[in-house]
Amino acid sequence: MNFQGTHHLITGGSSGIGKATAKLLIENGARVAITGRDEAKLRRVASELDCLAIHADVAQPADVERTYDEFLAHYPRLDGLVNNAGIGGGWASIEELDIEAMRAVYDVNVFGAAMMGARAAQLFKAQAAGCIVNIASTAALKGYAKGTVYSSSKWALRGMTQCWQADLRPFNVRVILVNPSEVATAFGDQERVERHAAANKLRSEEIAHAIVGAMAMDPRGFIPELAVFATNPW
Repeated sequence: MNFQGTHHLITGGSSGIGKATAKLLIENGARVAITGRDEAKLRRVASELDCLAIHADVAQPADVERTYDEFLAHYPRLDGLVNNAGIGGGWASIEELDIEAMRAVYDVNVFGAAMMGARAAQLFKAQAAGCIVNIASTAALKGYAKGTVYSSSKWALRGMTQCWQADLRPFNVRVILVNPSEVATAFGDQERVERHAAANKLRSEEIAHAIVGAMAMDPRGFIPELAVFATNPW
């Protein structure tokens, strides 16, 4: 994909992987809209990057609809959706599981991503082109102790991605899953303070390069899934 003049929507775009991806797409000539729940932070980052801010929570169906309404009011079409918004699930062993805590995570990581993807799919099928990138985690590849809530939500996103690939390939629409390993971001921090990466740890920039690099492939081909690990994290 040649990004010059294309239009992309990134959920959870005001920090971390979403912000880094927006920045890289803009540097390559794309026009971008970012969403986020913290309106002040969102608008500050959008001003910094020179992109469109859409204050929205993917866990709210009305916000999902409004996101697309605002996007299409500013841009003539959608070329790519990066489903990046996500929250952690804390740490809970099996006997400590709480259904409301699980629902809160699934509302964002699974249901929110699904509804964002469903609306994008309608647009992409109509124009016989487009790309959805779902941001999961290496936790979608292997579970871990006390990780039931978060890991299972990312396994669900991985399964949805495979279903969407089957649904949308006949319409020339690409669906890509990116599984980052541990990345130094504000993810999981109640105050949403960005962490600084050590020299041997992953940053948001590495994941952004993976996302944009996968999207940059000529549309005749696509990468169904890729994982990104730190080369020497110890």
